[in-house]
Amino acid sequence: MAFDFKKEYKEFYMPARKPALVTVPPMNYVAVRGKGDPNQEGSEYKRSIDLLYGIAYTIKMSKLGDHRIEGYFDYVVPPLEGLWWTDAGRFDYTDKDALQFISMIRLPDFVTRMEFDWAVTEATRKKKIDYSAVEFLTYDEGLCVQCMHVGPYDGEPDTIAAMEAFATSCGHRTALSPTRHHHEIYLSDPRKTVPEKLKTAIRIPVSELSE
Repeated sequence: MAFDFKKEYKEFYMPARKPALVTVPPMNYVAVRGKGDPNQEGSEYKRSIDLLYGIAYTIKMSKLGDHRIEGYFDYVVPPLEGLWWTDAGRFDYTDKDALQFISMIRLPDFVTRMEFDWAVTEATRKKKIDYSAVEFLTYDEGLCVQCMHVGPYDGEPDTIAAMEAFATSCGHRTALSPTRHHHEIYLSDPRKTVPEKLKTAIRIPVSELSE
């Protein structure tokens, strides 16, 4: 049976609907950076998703070709994730045109930078698409408050407010910075799921109030 990150690491992918603290270890991703309203047709965000999956599936399906990746095991491609911020250093859903993002998909630990570079070259050769925007990203998230949001994306502010209140009650504060961002993990396919049932795991970096 293929390894499923969502099932094996439920503490990171399937949080409760009540906020909780979690310490997230460093993880490697295939990532694409961009900006602008993600909902616009032809947006940088929508283009980034195609690039991500092109690399993710090149790595996953390498088992069918001649290239052998040391330590490879069969796995389910992890869910799409996104880091979001604005120039003001915060996450503001009301001004989508000002949003900046890193869209990303987690990589299994056996994917080294060398194997990642092979996948980019292989995908470029096979698909005749420019993959120069993709990057190998290590994200060290650290201590966060985490919660499952169920409902439309535009309803997230209420969940975020509850998460921030919980952090304060635990003696912590949000710690958004140029290296630590609002983080969303998309567990539902919006093309197949009604907005009221969309599941999104949300993380916000925090630090102790004394720091």
